Amino acid sequence: MKVSGELRLLACLILTVDLTLGLGPNKDMEFTFLLSAATTECFYQTTVRNDTLEVEYQVVAGSGLDVGFILISPTGHRLVSDFRTSDAIHMVDPTEDGDYRLCFDNSFSKLSEKMVFFQVILNRLSRGAYGGQNEWEGVATPESLVEYKLEDIRVTLDSVHQHLERSRQVLTVLRTLEARDRYLLDDNLWRVSFWSCLNMFVMLAVAVTQIYTLRRLFEGTRRVRT
Repeated sequence: MKVSGELRLLACLILTVDLTLGLGPNKDMEFTFLLSAATTECFYQTTVRNDTLEVEYQVVAGSGLDVGFILISPTGHRLVSDFRTSDAIHMVDPTEDGDYRLCFDNSFSKLSEKMVFFQVILNRLSRGAYGGQNEWEGVATPESLVEYKLEDIRVTLDSVHQHLERSRQVLTVLRTLEARDRYLLDDNLWRVSFWSCLNMFVMLAVAVTQIYTLRRLFEGTRRVRT
């Protein structure tokens, strides 16, 4: 179908390069995919205890711009259950050891497939952003640094890294929103053009019918007088 081809092209334009399906607890995930009609797809994210898991998703394209979403804990408990939602943000704090299951449901739509963007952000409270403080212990001693302490450098680099990661995530979300708005604009433009052409055709048909009726009326009047 033409619509399906446009959705796949749009997905290729905004597909992020950070996709890793075999994710460990040290990787965040950003992914854009096509959810077929009348289907449900699930993804898994591995976490460790006492971390923070943040899940954000948006329906970028597709009829209705809505999907169902379920978040299930490693122990099998349903933590989140959204029905026919276009976008949402959910957070789990603290997390458990194991795999969290993220399921997107489009079973209520029998004909339309949806393009869905989602990202999973792990705030690793139990370790540093660069693998922990143990990696810094053998680099240098405080005496070898003139004015700076190793701990201050580590905290500063961790803070810079977190801000850069957050900025990249925000830019990814903005790029997804832009693609969604572009899809809505194209879809609305097609509808406006279609109904405008239809109304113009109806107006022309009515005008031609009126002119033809008036001409026949005057021709009949002339024949009666003669």
